[in-house]
Amino acid sequence: MSAPERIPPRSVTSAELLAEGELTVRGRIREASNAALYCTVAYEGREAACIYKPVAGERPLWDFPDGTLAQREVAAYEVSEATGWGLVPPTVLRDGPYGEGMCQLWVDGQPGDELLALVDGEEPGDGWKAIAFAEVGDGKTALLVHADDARLRRLAVLDAVINNADRKGGHLLPGDGGRLYGIDHGVTFNVENKLRTLLWGWASEPLTQEATETLTTLRAGLGEDGALALRLAELITTAELNATRARVEALLTSGTHPEPSGEWPAIPWPPV
Repeated sequence: MSAPERIPPRSVTSAELLAEGELTVRGRIREASNAALYCTVAYEGREAACIYKPVAGERPLWDFPDGTLAQREVAAYEVSEATGWGLVPPTVLRDGPYGEGMCQLWVDGQPGDELLALVDGEEPGDGWKAIAFAEVGDGKTALLVHADDARLRRLAVLDAVINNADRKGGHLLPGDGGRLYGIDHGVTFNVENKLRTLLWGWASEPLTQEATETLTTLRAGLGEDGALALRLAELITTAELNATRARVEALLTSGTHPEPSGEWPAIPWPPV
């Protein structure tokens, strides 16, 4: 009699782990402006670290009165996944020890990638893009620059689509294998132009062919019966969804990276 066939264990995806796993709070991230809890999540033999932000711990924001910050975090992940760029760590909406909230896979930033710098003079130098002049003490200024990096450029396009009002340096996390992740997307998808970012280095420059093709894919997914539109409709308002469609259309029409509007501070504070 032959031995029974051994079936290999099923591979648990990160989304399944986050959505279905047992969530255990290990500590609180005190630097966060809203409740942010460091946790572990375990499911079917797999365990990982994650961050859990319960809706109950959110501070009300006058300019983001609808929905929750947690829903916007998940919506940003859904758009990131639709681009195929994988710029946002896996993120789900789920119940937890303190009620419903956002649960996102924890990413340990890897050393070695220098993405931001302060340089003397008025020119950024090869491999860098200028952001703005910054005071560095004793009445001196330096030029704040970011790397001329394809990963950052993709993130700049994503931020323009989701209308990110808070792209700080501390939200840029180099990951394993040369990956780059962006985190903290609670203040996104406003119907008004709220784009605030450190990634202005490509402002008014033509979009790459890759970006144009990706935006075209997003436009299709945001159609009335598009999969992305149906998913976002569960997370943001109809007006916010329509505004997202309009931003994608505007980027495709202009063919360029957006410029600061002048109606809203262009750079978040603090920038890091």
